[in-house]
Amino acid sequence: MRQLPDNVTYYDETDTFTEKTVPLGLLNSHRTKPGTWGEIVVDEGHLYYRVLEPMIELHHLSDGDHAVIEPDKLHEVKPDGPVKFRVRFYH
Repeated sequence: MRQLPDNVTYYDETDTFTEKTVPLGLLNSHRTKPGTWGEIVVDEGHLYYRVLEPMIELHHLSDGDHAVIEPDKLHEVKPDGPVKFRVRFYH
């Protein structure tokens, strides 16, 4: 799994989402802005994280797992049952 570069700085994070409150936009393919890195943090439950480019990768995240979102790369998430997660942003 990818790692955040050493030279990025945290600047914001989303509210905590559940399988019932996750925004539709996160469930469909989307991307961060150029230069914006993301980090999915799963606090409870399970979540699928799918990277769609440059090649498709599927990750199954569980309690305490983190996944890095690279700038400007298509991706999407899908809850796998009850889940609580959030996304941190870096630039």
